[in-house]
Amino acid sequence: MSIIVWIVIGGLAGWVAGMIMKTDGSLVKNIVTGIVGALIGGFIMSFFGAEGFTGFNLWSFVVALLGSIVLIAVINLFTSRKHA
Repeated sequence: MSIIVWIVIGGLAGWVAGMIMKTDGSLVKNIVTGIVGALIGGFIMSFFGAEGFTGFNLWSFVVALLGSIVLIAVINLFTSRKHA
């Protein structure tokens, strides 16, 4: 059951993060972004002493969303091309 939770929460978090950061993505890209974002968000939350991804609940979605936004921002930072 837990892998399904990771896929569902990851897909939703990746999709919402993509909308917030104005990036396009397929279903698979959103799921991967959300799952990696959940790992990053869990690391960020543990740094501040809070719990990370805890299951199928709103807190886990917020953690995954935060991590997904950070992931997309870092990717955009390194891949953006500046025209002079």
